[in-house]
Amino acid sequence: MTATSRPTSRDVAHEAGVSQSTVSLVLGGKWAGRVSPATVATVQAAAERLGYRPNPAARSLRLGTTRTVMLMVPTLTAPFFGSVYAGAAREAARHGLGVVVYPWPDDAGPADSPFATPHEAIDGILASSMPEEVVERFHGTPVVMLDSDPGGRFPTVNFGVADGMRALVAHLAGLGHRRFGHVAATVHQWTFHTRHAALAAAVAEAGGTLARAAGALDITEAKDAAGRLLDAAPDPAARPTALVCDDDLMAAGAYKAARARGLEVPADLSVTGMDDVLLATALEPELTTVRLPAEELGAEGMRSLLTLLNGTRPEPRTLPGELVVRASTRATGR
Repeated sequence: MTATSRPTSRDVAHEAGVSQSTVSLVLGGKWAGRVSPATVATVQAAAERLGYRPNPAARSLRLGTTRTVMLMVPTLTAPFFGSVYAGAAREAARHGLGVVVYPWPDDAGPADSPFATPHEAIDGILASSMPEEVVERFHGTPVVMLDSDPGGRFPTVNFGVADGMRALVAHLAGLGHRRFGHVAATVHQWTFHTRHAALAAAVAEAGGTLARAAGALDITEAKDAAGRLLDAAPDPAARPTALVCDDDLMAAGAYKAARARGLEVPADLSVTGMDDVLLATALEPELTTVRLPAEELGAEGMRSLLTLLNGTRPEPRTLPGELVVRASTRATGR
C-alpha cells in the first residue's frame, strides 16, 4: 500500500494475519458463531490502525443490494408528485438509501425498466398513482403502491380520497349547490375512479345533478374540459354552479375557463380542487380544496417498503384528508 492509496480489505487481512474472507465477515457484521471474539478484536484494531473505510459500491455488490429505491410517477409536471418524492427521499435518507424518480405516463402500458437488470440496480419500487400493470415487468422486485387499489397484489398506502370528495360535496350542498360539474383526470387508475364514484354518489344523495368532462393533469386540458361543461347547457341558468376538479392544477384550468366566458369565481361559479399544493393559495381567489398529505404519503410508503425489504408484508395504510375552505366557494343564488 502506498502513502496515498486507500487501504483495502486485503491490507487489513495482511495487517491482522487473517484471511480476507474473515475480514469481510468481521467488517460486514456477520462474524457471530463463525469468528472468535479475539480474532474480531484483532481485525477491528488492524482496520482502525490503517484507517480502513469500506467502499460503499463494493459493499453493495457483495451484499446484493444497491441501497437505491425507484419512485415511479405518472408525470413530473404536477407539483403533488414533487411532494411525494420529498417525503420518500427524507425517510430513505434516514436509512442510508437513495431515491431515483422515473416518470411513466398512465396510458403507456406496462413499464420498460430503465435498467438492463432491475434487480441488480434497485432494491425496491414505490409506484404512485398508477395501476399495478405498470410494474408487472419488474418481476421479483419488492413493490409498494401509493394512492392505488388496496385490493391488489401489492401493499398500499392510500389517501382517504372518497371521504375527501364527500366532504367537498357536503360543503357545496350546504351552500345551496345542486348542479355540479366534474373536471376529471384522464388517468385510468384507482384513485381517480374512486374520486368519481364517491362524487357521483354524494351528489345523488344531495339531490343534485352531475356532468363530467375529462382531460389530462394539465391546466390547458383542464380549461378545455371545464369549458365543455360550461358550454354544454344552452340555457345559462342550467349550467353547473360548482365545478369539482380532480386536483388543484385542474382547478387552475377551471378558473381560466370561467374567466374566458366572463364568469367570476366564486360570484358566478364555485370551484374546488384536491391536494392542497402551493398553487391552491397562489390562485386568486384562493382555492377551496382537500389537503392530502403528499409528503407523508411518500414517507409512509418508504416505511412500508423498508418493512417489505425486511421480509414482512406491511399492513395497508390510509391517510386522511382535510377539507380546507377558502374563497373559491360561496352560496349560490341559482
